[in-house]
Amino acid sequence: MDRISTDKKTIFEEGQVLLFDKPLYWTSFDLVNKVRIMIRSTTGIKNIKVGHAGTLDPLASGLMIICTGRATKRVEQFRDLDKEYVASIHIGKTTPSFDLETETDMSYPADHITEELILSTLETFRGEQKQVPPMHSAKMIKGKRAYEYARKGIDKHLEPVTVFFREIKLLSCSIPEIKVNLICSKGTYIRSFARDLGTALGSGAFLSGLERKAIGPHRLENAMSLENFEKFLDDLKQNGKLYV
Repeated sequence: MDRISTDKKTIFEEGQVLLFDKPLYWTSFDLVNKVRIMIRSTTGIKNIKVGHAGTLDPLASGLMIICTGRATKRVEQFRDLDKEYVASIHIGKTTPSFDLETETDMSYPADHITEELILSTLETFRGEQKQVPPMHSAKMIKGKRAYEYARKGIDKHLEPVTVFFREIKLLSCSIPEIKVNLICSKGTYIRSFARDLGTALGSGAFLSGLERKAIGPHRLENAMSLENFEKFLDDLKQNGKLYV
């Protein structure tokens, strides 16, 4: 498709901040690439800047902020904001990746764990914490991503980082599965939180599901699906609102 001849810029070149609900099993790159393709198809722009303001793992769903054009300069502002998650955690077993990316490797006693113990233990995580990132993560170690070593079975030392948990709330408890609502600082690994919670409970645990509910004031309930975005693009085109 050829771009419509005009001296005006499209609203996407001028800069848009778009909220999306990332589908489960999609990578963050998958979503960014799909949005870029959809914008190209509608506008005929061959080169359009599109970036995201914070990665979500393929096994996580929920809010992603995608910026286009001039708005890509604001990506770091969004990355610095607190994040809110709903985490599903399985107690009594662990996995090497701290989530369902890998098979369970160890089982631990969990008969002693009660809702009261979980509530009191969650309270100990409030505030500033030192957290060791997962080896199955994108953390850099001597020029390589940590997961590159992990997938080859090579164990490397990762330095703990400082994170902050502003709110922690138990949403449901049906041991071995619990759900926790978390508001935390940037750079927090919820997989590591699940691992650390299991240890603090005198057992083991891994992250069995994750949904990001908010990034700062931007909330999932205001996000678009890809189907919504397709309709949004069609409406812009039909109503002549693609250009500024």
